[in-house]
This record gives sequence, C-alpha cells and structure tokens, in this order.
Amino acid sequence: MSSNFSFFQGKWDVLANLGETAEKNVYHDPQTTVMKLRLFAETIARFILASENIREAYGTNQVDRINTLRREGLLENELVDIFETLRHKGNQAIHEAGYGKTEEAKALLQLTFRLSIWFMEVYGEWGFQAPDYAEPQEKSVMDTKKLQQEYFEQEKKLDDKFEAILQQADMEQEDVKTKRKKKSKNFIRKNQLSEPETRIIIDQKLRLAGWEADTIVLNHHKNGTLPQKNRNMAIAEWKVTGGRVDYALFMGLKLVGLIEAKAKRKTIPSALDSQTKLYAKNVKVIGNEILLPPIEDYKVPFLYATNGRPYLKQLQDESGIWFWDARKPKEHARPLEGWHSPDDLQLLLSQEDQGANQKLKEEDITKFGLRHYQQNAVLSAEAALIEGTRRMLIAMATGTGKTRTAIALMYRLIKTKKCRRILFLVDRNSLGKQTEDALKDTKIEGLSFADIYDVKSLEDITPEVATKVQIATVQGMVRRLFYSNDETMLSVGQYDFIIVDEAHRGYTSDQEMSEEELEFRDQDDYISQYRRVIDYFDAACLGLTATPALHTTDIFGMPIFKYSYSEAVLDGFLVDHEPPYLFKTELSQMGITLEKDEEVEVFDVDEGEVILEKMEDTIHFEVEQFNRRVITEPFNKAVLNKLVDYIDPASKEKTFIFAVTDQHADLIVRLLKEAFKERGDEVEDDAIMKITGYIYKPLEAIKRLKNERLPKVVVTVDLLTTGIDVPAITNIVFLRRIQSRILYDQMLGRATRLCPDIGKSHFNIYDAVGIYDKLQKYTEMKPVVKKRILPLVTYIIL
Repeated sequence: MSSNFSFFQGKWDVLANLGETAEKNVYHDPQTTVMKLRLFAETIARFILASENIREAYGTNQVDRINTLRREGLLENELVDIFETLRHKGNQAIHEAGYGKTEEAKALLQLTFRLSIWFMEVYGEWGFQAPDYAEPQEKSVMDTKKLQQEYFEQEKKLDDKFEAILQQADMEQEDVKTKRKKKSKNFIRKNQLSEPETRIIIDQKLRLAGWEADTIVLNHHKNGTLPQKNRNMAIAEWKVTGGRVDYALFMGLKLVGLIEAKAKRKTIPSALDSQTKLYAKNVKVIGNEILLPPIEDYKVPFLYATNGRPYLKQLQDESGIWFWDARKPKEHARPLEGWHSPDDLQLLLSQEDQGANQKLKEEDITKFGLRHYQQNAVLSAEAALIEGTRRMLIAMATGTGKTRTAIALMYRLIKTKKCRRILFLVDRNSLGKQTEDALKDTKIEGLSFADIYDVKSLEDITPEVATKVQIATVQGMVRRLFYSNDETMLSVGQYDFIIVDEAHRGYTSDQEMSEEELEFRDQDDYISQYRRVIDYFDAACLGLTATPALHTTDIFGMPIFKYSYSEAVLDGFLVDHEPPYLFKTELSQMGITLEKDEEVEVFDVDEGEVILEKMEDTIHFEVEQFNRRVITEPFNKAVLNKLVDYIDPASKEKTFIFAVTDQHADLIVRLLKEAFKERGDEVEDDAIMKITGYIYKPLEAIKRLKNERLPKVVVTVDLLTTGIDVPAITNIVFLRRIQSRILYDQMLGRATRLCPDIGKSHFNIYDAVGIYDKLQKYTEMKPVVKKRILPLVTYIIL
C-alpha cells in the first residue's frame, strides 16, 4: 500500500517522509509514530508561516507558531485543536518511556491526514482532489532506515525551502490571502471528525482541565476501570441502566458528572436533554463508587454534552460544551468554552444557592454609607443574579461612585457565599491600581475590604484557593487565556462573577494607542477579544459604564439600573458645566472652518429623545485632516495665548488639556509655559506637565496629580480619559477632535466631581476645535441649569 501522505511528494517531500514514517511505525512502535506526527505538525506550521510571509524569530517554538497562526486568523478553532493535540501527545511520547498505544496512534494519524488535506487545499493546489484515508495495515517487518536517511537529507534543505517560500509570499497579492481564508472556512464546514478523532481531542481537553482522561486506557467497558481514592478520573464507557455514558467524572470515589459525546453535526442541547439527563436518572452502583444525594430523579449533579467542536456563537447549538446543573432545575443549560476542573466542581458542590439568596436579602446594606442610588444599583444587580441573569449592565454617570458601588456589591456577594471568586476586569493598569487602592482604603465595619478578603492585584497571574477578588487587565487576560506559553490554563470555572469596569471601552479609532493596546488591531478586535474573555468563563457578568453604546448593550443588554448626569447634578452629587468658551477667531485666523455634518440618531418617539444605548459610538464627521491642521505651532500658540487669560496655575483649580498625539502634547506644554511667561506670570515649571503612556513611570505621575499640589495643568492624549478621580479638575480644554461620543463624555467626566475644598461650583469647557457643537446632541452631559441667560455667541473669545 502506498502511503496516505504520498500526495506531498514533489513540492513537500519532507511532509511525505514524516507521514509515511509515522504510518510504518503505528503497529510496531506507536511511540515513534506519535513523535513523528509532532514533528510533522511543527514542519507544516513553519510552511504555513512562510507562505504567509511571516518570518520566524530565533528560538521560536511550536506554541509560538500556533499562537501566531491563531492571532493572525489563519487557523480555525478546529485546526488549533488538532495542532494542540499533536503537540501535547508528541511531548508525552518524547518524555514518557514506553508511551503510546496503537489505537491512539491510529487516531492521531487520521487527524494528521485531515490536517494534511486542509493544507493541500489551502496552501498547496487549489484544485487538489483529496484521496480517501486508508487505515495502515499491519506487516511483520517494517524497515524505516531508508526513510530516516531521506529525512536527514531533506532537513538540510529546509531553510532554503522556507526562504524561497517567503520570497514568493512577499510578491503575493492580498486577494490570494483572502481566498485562502475562505477556502479554510469552507474546509472546516465540509469536514467531520470521526468518533476516535473526536474522543482524542476531548480526552486532551479534559486532561488540560485537570482530569485523568484516556478513552483507550481508562475505560470501564473494555478494561473494567473503576474510580480510585485521591484521583480525579474521566472514565470512558461507564455502565448505566440501559446503556453506557461516554464519560463519567469521578472526584475520588464520588460520581459528580456525566458527559455525552456526539458526532460533529448533531445538536448538543438535544443530546443533553434526551441522553445525558436520562443516563443521570439511570445511574447504578457498580463497585465502590459513591453517589451523591439525588436531586429529584437525578443521581448526578453536573451534566454535559459535546461534539468536540470549539464553541462558536453563530453555531451555538452545534458547538461547545453544554452544561446543566441538576441542582438548579429552573436554570437552563448553557454553553461553555471548556471543561470545569475538579476544583471548579468541588466549589460548585460547596455552594448552597437558595441559602445564599436568603442571606443576601437579609444582609444590611446601610452599613456601607452608600448614597440612595448606589444602594439601588447594588440591589438591582443582586436581584438580577437571583433571577439567574448572566449578563447585566449598570449605567452611572462619571463621578457618581461606580467603584464604591462595586466594592459594596462584591463584599455582599462574597460574604453571603452567593459568589466565591470575582474577577474585576479593567482595560488599563492605572484603573487596576486605582481599584486595588480603593479595596485597601474602603472600610467595612472598621476593616478594609483587602484586610477581610484575599485580593490579587495586576501582578498576580493566578488566584490562590483563598482568593476572593482578582484584578486583571483585558490585555493580560487575553494573553493568559489565548496566547500563553504556559501549559496550565485557567479553568472556565475559575471565577463565578465578573465585573467589567468602564464597560463602554471600544473607541480605539480615536486613540493614540499604547504598546499594550496595539496588541489589538482596532476597536472591533478589542471588543471581540474582550468579549472572548468574558465568554470564556462560566460566570455571570456585570458591566459598569457611564456611557453605554450599541457595542456595550450588544454584550450586556440594556441597563438594569441607570443614574444619569442630569440626575446627579440635580441631586447635588456632581457639578454642572457652563456653556463652552469657543475659539472661533483663532480658528478663522488659521483658515480653519467648522463644517456642517449629516446627523445620525436613534430617536425614541415616546420619550422625545435620542436613545444613546442603541447608537453606535462613532459619530461620523471629519477628524483626521482637521487634527493635522491644529497640530501646527502658529494655531496652538494663538489658542494658548488666549487661554492663559482664563486659567491660573497659581489657583487651587486643575486643568486638563487634550492633545492629538504625544508629540502635540509636548508642543502644548512648551507653548503654554511660554505664553504665561510672555503674559508676565511667574509659573512654577512643575505646574505644567505632560502625562501620557510614554513618560517615565506614568502611574507615579498620576498619583502626584491626585495627591499633591502640582501639577496644576496636565496635557494628555488618552491615558487620563477614563477612571481618573481628581475632584480639583475644573477646566477641560479641547485641542483635538474625536468621533467617539463615549470618549467625549469620558473627557468631560474628568471635571464633574464635587470639590468643596476649592469652592468648585461648576466646571468650564474651552473648545478650540468645535467639538462641543459636533457632539452636544449625542451626549448625556448637557448643561442642566443655565447659569447665564445670554446666548451662546456671547461667550466666543474675540
């Protein structure tokens, strides 16, 4: 019989060689087969990267390659699973003496063949006709010395081969890459894994979650496998009345879960309802195993169904791992991205939901000193949780104490054991540090939150058993979950509640992005990745924002509680702002005109107002060319020479100036210092400074801004737009345009906080770019009380 991999001969001889060598060893030396398949997968990954004109750095390993291919969108999730399975199995074969069973090696061969067909259809010949797979036949003698010698010769030429492919890829048209991605998706849609292939992938994922899993070895039907003390086992083909369940999950001797694995095209929820649930009722004692107290007719609490296919929301009924907790009959089954670990299930078993709900209702909320609307926000979130809501959104105006509200909520959920571990997700290190400080400073019955409960900060990669709150950035969590070199993964049950601070995030089109943020290509990529993080965990999720938009409500739904800027001003918790001071003369002197733009809005006829939650964030008008024009030194000099008549660095007020870029911020700092000097004012040099992500130790600069007398005037780009609490900020100066109404509201929100120490009664807006008129209709932060009756034109600076 010729090899299943002979179609590689000619252009891809090294792949033909490795495939044939693996085949010929499958019966006599399956360990060598698995090692050769690992090398095959590494080589084919290198060919893919070269074909995409991606050059490998020195020391690149297979994990790096897979992460790169995934990040570049070159591999469907099903293909990632194949690569990862071959890598893990190959590593076992290399490091464990005597590793390997023929049955497993045959399944891995078939997986590799499937990967090979995909490669030929996408990167080989677009008219390639795939042959049928033929299972290798056992022969008494297999001489592979010739193949080995050929491989050594081919390996010497590999570097030249990769270089030639890279050069060819460099001249390739962009539409070819697009066609390849389309062909890849079509291949996945048409192809279906066999049952042995599916099982081998499920086994691997169960092992990664902390279970001992091997369908061939740990098999009750074939080998009489029984559970053992101090072992967490996924035993295949477990006998129940009327059939065999595909996997039974044992923690020691306790039977805690059942898994039904179906063919790829089958709908999974129906398999869970019709089969896994039936088996859970028909479980019987076979040996020394322990059955937990039954729930109604169910003798096993945690029930699963899967077809091995990675979860895809668009095909959610035909992908992922569907899970149902029999102890909560009123909650429906839900899809998971991965398997619960034994620790996850132990923690789930320790929870008593009804008792926790009752304690939550009885727990005194007044001891936190919350304002009335903060109490209502906490109670709204708790009521939604008790109802089983998995996605929630709370909208509270900037400066109304979202962090304090979140701390009270977290304390109550943990104390009553409604939640056991909470992930507090932020998008910037500065916000994470601010939350960490708040948890240390907030006193509850004489002790700080961090004194009562274990809190892990940004520097801590994984929580400990006792950890109750973990603070993490979206960027760090994306790396940890999806692009890590670490073999240990966070389990899907690591957290059971997630709070997403500043959940509106997604306006990167207006940002000068930091190195950390450049990991995301654009706004859509950021939202996609941050959604992946919250979808990954089997946890309820609460978004906190001052400025909900369509991309926020798409993820979390419409707000369950809302407290607006107008309400906060009327209640006396925030300050109002004066109509803006405009710099029309300076603009006209530079030949800059403010054009009229098309209006786009979502209007509520009954309420007579724009529904901001259902609007896209971006308001379309010209920004880029305009911003280029305002970066010029003459324009900035004209505006700043006028601005110094209205702000005083010697007063107790603080001022934020928003610049276009980091270099523009440097220009503003220099020109502003010169303007004060020309005016005859003596201003301390430290009173005016730039704070962006590019300065030395920006977090320390932010701390000085918050806690010390100087600086008084800060020029920034984006770093200080969100979550920075400095009540003395009284003046907001716009020297850049933005299209994001969310970012605009966040910028204004820096100045809304009360500050009785400096006699702050309102805040001021200085608009040198016409942004106020552009976005006034799309903001919730309109003036609540007109302090002056004269028309707006009166305030134009002449």
